[in-house]
Amino acid sequence: MATLLSPEQLLQLEHDLPQWRCSNGRLRRELQFRDFVEAFAFMTKVALIAEAMGHHPDWSNVWNRVVIELTTHDCGGLTSLDQDLAQRIEALLG
Repeated sequence: MATLLSPEQLLQLEHDLPQWRCSNGRLRRELQFRDFVEAFAFMTKVALIAEAMGHHPDWSNVWNRVVIELTTHDCGGLTSLDQDLAQRIEALLG
Protein backbone atom coordinates (compact mmCIF):
# COMPACT_ATOMS: atom_id res chain seq x y z
CA MET A 1 0.00 0.00 0.00
CA ALA A 2 1.18 3.51 -0.79
CA THR A 3 2.12 5.92 1.99
CA LEU A 4 1.73 9.69 2.06
CA LEU A 5 4.68 11.79 0.95
CA SER A 6 6.44 13.70 3.73
CA PRO A 7 6.62 17.52 3.69
CA GLU A 8 10.24 17.23 2.51
CA GLN A 9 9.22 14.86 -0.30
CA LEU A 10 6.46 17.28 -1.33
CA LEU A 11 9.00 20.10 -1.61
CA GLN A 12 11.25 17.89 -3.71
CA LEU A 13 8.26 16.91 -5.85
CA GLU A 14 7.54 20.56 -6.65
CA HIS A 15 11.20 21.01 -7.54
CA ASP A 16 11.33 17.88 -9.73
CA LEU A 17 8.02 18.62 -11.48
CA PRO A 18 7.91 22.43 -11.90
CA GLN A 19 4.89 22.34 -14.24
CA TRP A 20 2.78 20.70 -11.54
CA ARG A 21 1.25 22.44 -8.52
CA CYS A 22 0.65 20.83 -5.11
CA SER A 23 -2.48 22.02 -3.34
CA ASN A 24 -4.96 20.46 -0.91
CA GLY A 25 -3.44 16.98 -1.19
CA ARG A 26 -3.50 17.04 -4.99
CA LEU A 27 -0.95 17.40 -7.74
CA ARG A 28 -2.37 19.45 -10.64
CA ARG A 29 -1.28 20.18 -14.21
CA GLU A 30 -3.11 22.05 -16.95
CA LEU A 31 -2.20 21.35 -20.57
CA GLN A 32 -3.17 22.85 -23.88
CA PHE A 33 -2.89 21.08 -27.25
CA ARG A 34 -3.47 22.13 -30.85
CA ASP A 35 -6.94 20.61 -31.01
CA PHE A 36 -9.30 18.04 -29.54
CA VAL A 37 -7.76 15.11 -31.40
CA GLU A 38 -4.29 15.85 -30.01
CA ALA A 39 -5.66 16.30 -26.49
CA PHE A 40 -7.64 13.08 -26.67
CA ALA A 41 -4.68 11.14 -28.09
CA PHE A 42 -2.60 12.32 -25.12
CA MET A 43 -5.34 11.27 -22.69
CA THR A 44 -5.47 7.83 -24.32
CA LYS A 45 -1.74 7.35 -23.76
CA VAL A 46 -2.07 8.44 -20.12
CA ALA A 47 -5.07 6.13 -19.66
CA LEU A 48 -3.03 3.11 -20.75
CA ILE A 49 -0.23 3.98 -18.33
CA ALA A 50 -2.67 4.64 -15.48
CA GLU A 51 -4.51 1.37 -16.08
CA ALA A 52 -1.24 -0.58 -16.05
CA MET A 53 -0.35 1.10 -12.74
CA GLY A 54 -3.81 0.61 -11.28
CA HIS A 55 -3.75 4.31 -10.36
CA HIS A 56 -6.12 6.63 -12.19
CA PRO A 57 -6.15 10.43 -12.48
CA ASP A 58 -9.00 12.79 -11.85
CA TRP A 59 -9.12 14.76 -15.07
CA SER A 60 -11.19 16.75 -17.50
CA ASN A 61 -11.01 17.66 -21.16
CA VAL A 62 -12.62 20.57 -22.98
CA TRP A 63 -11.67 20.78 -26.65
CA ASN A 64 -7.87 21.28 -26.63
CA ARG A 65 -7.39 21.53 -22.86
CA VAL A 66 -6.70 18.79 -20.36
CA VAL A 67 -6.62 19.26 -16.59
CA ILE A 68 -5.07 16.47 -14.54
CA GLU A 69 -5.28 16.11 -10.78
CA LEU A 70 -3.50 13.30 -8.99
CA THR A 71 -4.13 12.09 -5.47
CA THR A 72 -4.29 8.72 -3.75
CA HIS A 73 -7.84 8.72 -2.43
CA ASP A 74 -7.46 5.77 -0.07
CA CYS A 75 -4.45 7.46 1.59
CA GLY A 76 -6.01 10.92 1.69
CA GLY A 77 -3.26 12.76 -0.18
CA LEU A 78 -0.17 12.51 -2.35
CA THR A 79 1.89 9.34 -2.46
CA SER A 80 4.69 7.86 -4.53
CA LEU A 81 2.00 6.54 -6.91
CA ASP A 82 1.06 10.12 -7.78
CA GLN A 83 4.69 11.08 -8.16
CA ASP A 84 5.36 8.13 -10.46
CA LEU A 85 2.31 8.80 -12.62
CA ALA A 86 3.19 12.51 -12.92
CA GLN A 87 6.75 11.60 -13.97
CA ARG A 88 5.41 9.18 -16.58
CA ILE A 89 3.06 11.86 -17.89
CA GLU A 90 5.98 14.29 -18.17
CA ALA A 91 7.95 11.66 -20.09
CA LEU A 92 5.07 11.43 -22.59
CA LEU A 93 5.24 15.17 -23.10
CA GLY A 94 8.96 14.99 -23.77
